[in-house]
Amino acid sequence: MKIKVNDIVMHYEKIGIGEPLILVHGNQEDHTIFLSLVEAIKDRYTCYLFDSRNHGLSSKTEVYDYSVMADDYLAAIKALHLDAPYYLGYSDGGIIGLFMALMEPKSLKKMIVCGSNIHPLGIAKKEREYMKIETKKTPNPYIDMMLDQPNLTFRKLHKIEIPTMVIAGEFDVIQRRHTLAIHHHIKDSKYVQINKKHHDDYMVHRDDLKLLLSDFFRD
Repeated sequence: MKIKVNDIVMHYEKIGIGEPLILVHGNQEDHTIFLSLVEAIKDRYTCYLFDSRNHGLSSKTEVYDYSVMADDYLAAIKALHLDAPYYLGYSDGGIIGLFMALMEPKSLKKMIVCGSNIHPLGIAKKEREYMKIETKKTPNPYIDMMLDQPNLTFRKLHKIEIPTMVIAGEFDVIQRRHTLAIHHHIKDSKYVQINKKHHDDYMVHRDDLKLLLSDFFRD
């Protein structure tokens, strides 16, 4: 399915029945990473699986900016007449969710943010150095975005009013102290560490979060 917002066309799939849930993928991925999870929860939620701009089947642009992507999703929510849907954002999708919560505090009912950072320094140093080497060899705007953005402050997170759960793998590329700081600065947020997991092996093409997701959204 297609929807036009902010001068771009966003591709999305709509699967399931029940309350609306938006799922947003990470950097250089597309909506298909969530298909296993959606298969496990589609009897409880109407799942909207989007491709962000410059990803999947959505429009390609010269703009690589998390706040612009957040505005795309806010516009999509309005265009689809969704009333404060639930939100699950993985990696870059979590960053986008944080921007959405700051830009429009009433836009989401509840939000889960997985493996996300609010500043490039939140990424483990070894991973950042590797990314710098790779994009120097072969220029890559997706990697450049991760090295330059986002640039939120912990103090700004105090403004988030949407009930939030912060998740990360035990061996995530996002530094644990950074994830914990995000949790501590979002008022009344919940924190979950997925033990023995890395950045993506509890999320991409997995349904590991099906019970955790349902429990949090049901509370």
